[in-house]
Amino acid sequence: MREAMYWKPLGDGRVRCELCPLRCIIDEGKRGSCKIRINKGGKLYTLNYGKVSSIALDPIEKKPLFHFWPGSCALSIGTVGCNMHCKHCQNWEISQADESFPYLQDATPEAIVSLAKHYECESIAYTYNEPTIWYEFVLDTAKLARKEGLNNILVTNGYINEEPFRELAPYIDAMNIDIKAFDDKFYMKIASVPSGEPSRRIAEIAKKEFKIHVELTYLIIPTLNDKEEEIREFARWVVENLGDDTPVHFSRFFPHYKLLNLPPTPIETLEKAYKIAKEEGLKFVYLGNVPGHPGENTYCPSCGKLLIERWGFDIIRYDIVDGKCKYCGEKIPIVGKYQKKKYRGMWW
Repeated sequence: MREAMYWKPLGDGRVRCELCPLRCIIDEGKRGSCKIRINKGGKLYTLNYGKVSSIALDPIEKKPLFHFWPGSCALSIGTVGCNMHCKHCQNWEISQADESFPYLQDATPEAIVSLAKHYECESIAYTYNEPTIWYEFVLDTAKLARKEGLNNILVTNGYINEEPFRELAPYIDAMNIDIKAFDDKFYMKIASVPSGEPSRRIAEIAKKEFKIHVELTYLIIPTLNDKEEEIREFARWVVENLGDDTPVHFSRFFPHYKLLNLPPTPIETLEKAYKIAKEEGLKFVYLGNVPGHPGENTYCPSCGKLLIERWGFDIIRYDIVDGKCKYCGEKIPIVGKYQKKKYRGMWW
């Protein structure tokens, strides 16, 4: 155990966690909603510091990040626990687990950074489960990674309070934030939190205040968050609050965990969402979990030419030169240089 950051004593042995908007009030010997922050003797401790459940070398496109160091390698790491309890979680085996998960490995920030450098990764991605509830380890590792010239990436639900985020944000280079719906009823019924507003607020702070590269993922689930007006409202919010050049990924749902009763998202629904987002002014819209679909590609918002052709996580064609469209000279917001090298696979 390690004493947690961001908590307050309440008296009578109780504490209140201040890390995420749930602000769990935790009695002696009990845990917060994330399952890995525990009250021991009137102090809050984290149980997953240095505990790694998953580690792999991933193409950056898998995060998904399409406008950040394209073609590069990210050392991806995850732990256990989450402050949401999504009924469709594809990584529920770790996100809904605690420190008793049988396949945890011990790691230090130094070991993670050393491993990333050994495999010539450009970035470390904190992902798989919710990285913000791994706060202390992510903060320590990100600080060290920054000193060593590595990028830090959060793949996150964005459900963290502003004060702890502002302490972490100076060390974060890119984020993919999962906006699960644009209806709080969805968040209550499917994710077990009161509202999605805190996640949207963090997205705005990340991009506007800290100039972090932000991309958004919206997993479209049939009958739950696929209404035309909801998707249109989401797209309008992105344009008005994050900018029309913010990449948005509409991903295809497949039945998983506790949502086995719903069918996969029809391709037509994804294509409709793509069309709506474009109508609302978004310049870079992508379709996920549909390998080979034209919606995976990047097109110039000015002349319409195909600039980056993708198949799944692989780049087949890259026609951006010096940050501009090869054909008309339009500036394309890509962070970092295109990396043509292949990554080497590794898995724990």
